[in-house]
Amino acid sequence: MNDQVEQQDVTIYRAKKILTMNRSQPEATHVAVRSGRILAVGTEEQAAAWQGARHDERYADKVLMPGLVEGHCHLHEGVVWLYVYVGFYDRRGPDGKIWRGLKTIDEVVARLREAQGALQGGKHLIGWGFDPIYFGSRRMSVQDLDKVSEDRAVVVMHASMHLMNVNGKALEMAGIDRDTDIEGISRFANGEPTGELCEFAAMFPVTRLIGNPFRVLGQSPECLAMFGQVAQVAGVTTATDLVNELHDEGIMSMAATTRRDDYPVRIVPAASGMFFGRDTEACMNKLALLKQNNHDKMRLGIVKLVVDGSIQGFTARLLWPGYFNGAPNGIWVTAPDDLNYIVEQYHRAGIQLHIHTNGDEATEVALVALERALTLHPRFDHRHTLQHCQMASPAQFRRIAKLGLCVNLFANHIFYWGDAHMEMTMGPDRANRMNSCATAERLGVPFAIHSDAPITPIGPLFTAWCAVNRRTASGRILGESERISVASALRAVTLGAAYTLHMDGLIGSIEIGKFADFCVLGSDPSRAEPEALKEVAIEGTMVAGHAFEAPGKH
Repeated sequence: MNDQVEQQDVTIYRAKKILTMNRSQPEATHVAVRSGRILAVGTEEQAAAWQGARHDERYADKVLMPGLVEGHCHLHEGVVWLYVYVGFYDRRGPDGKIWRGLKTIDEVVARLREAQGALQGGKHLIGWGFDPIYFGSRRMSVQDLDKVSEDRAVVVMHASMHLMNVNGKALEMAGIDRDTDIEGISRFANGEPTGELCEFAAMFPVTRLIGNPFRVLGQSPECLAMFGQVAQVAGVTTATDLVNELHDEGIMSMAATTRRDDYPVRIVPAASGMFFGRDTEACMNKLALLKQNNHDKMRLGIVKLVVDGSIQGFTARLLWPGYFNGAPNGIWVTAPDDLNYIVEQYHRAGIQLHIHTNGDEATEVALVALERALTLHPRFDHRHTLQHCQMASPAQFRRIAKLGLCVNLFANHIFYWGDAHMEMTMGPDRANRMNSCATAERLGVPFAIHSDAPITPIGPLFTAWCAVNRRTASGRILGESERISVASALRAVTLGAAYTLHMDGLIGSIEIGKFADFCVLGSDPSRAEPEALKEVAIEGTMVAGHAFEAPGKH
């Protein structure tokens, strides 16, 4: 303590209870904050040691826990709301409006027709959230979307963002026809494109046509504001943008927006290794340059690789016996030989990798690449993280533990697609082991759980509910032995996720020296019944000592 002046910016907050996620001090009642960081945490007497502090009672009847950490989402959660939602489940937008889920392809066409009637000029019509797996054997085709418009491009992104459907005009404008030789273009028996495009190579001509809005616009001030609003309502104070192509303007916009005191989220962008391909040097040079814009609320440095596609889109790569319904194996987004080279280059340079592997074959090739890189270039505490890693077997988890890897498991899949995985994609045995949080915990693998927003809505307490209960949309329990405790799930969406981002020294628990980032709750989630975890009310957040109230709270 230098003098009384230095203490004047200290604020002591009292809460009904503080869940710290610090096992050395699990609970507290008071937390002192100075200059956006935690100065003290404990009892009233311990906090009062900082004399001259201001006392704030706003949380006296609330529960505080660390700000929730969304370790796998995308800023285009803020972009998608500029377009037309055509998903199967009801979904709440940033403005609070509930968009009704659509239960037939005809309903999808009707909503798109309504939206296109309001479009001006020659704008493209873009929808998002669609998933044909809910409609049995029927697939959306070019004929369906031609009913929406034959004069403008109509583009419908699937929920996974790994597939899209387009109308005839979009195919024409993108130059895709029966002679186009790109893997992933679905075709009718006569060789003509059906309008369904699978994975990034097949989608690229269309994404280029429409200006790649989901990647570029996500960093505009308007979309960042929408993303921040959605994250704040969910109690999230740190979130990733887990595929970023490092456009200069976008990074500058993000740096300026997130730096503001009134922006409610820290953003961790991951450079898109897929965008740079084998030119890893170009990616690392660009990353080194743009990292100069880093500050406490924007942190560049990690790289994201994508190995395969989507399980429900049948583009994930699976080991024997493959897809339960006999669908052909999926698509390599990054070929195994390329992956070996790319992983080695980033690993040798000290970069932390986050690697998308949905199917167990994709996990296998990622493990081979990582084993090779670690053998050639041993490195302590690298924390390379397998993202999704949905179908990993117990044997693969043992290798993951041995290699010092982390996993970030897609627990929300159990609710949204669990029934489809049981009946169509995986079959009973493998569906029951999907997103094996209990196996990861039992084998000592550091793990987090995530939403992959906008694939599913951002909401870590719902994600925790999924991991604890493993209940599908129909009410079926998927893999009871892979359930984890409420305490483990809460840790996974706080300190667990922070660890996978190499930020556990800054966020994820309420400890002295860390950022003053809190989630404000109406009740104690650690005491909630497992089935009620997703119902715990989020009352607001605090980021760097700046309080943000939930909408409607005063």
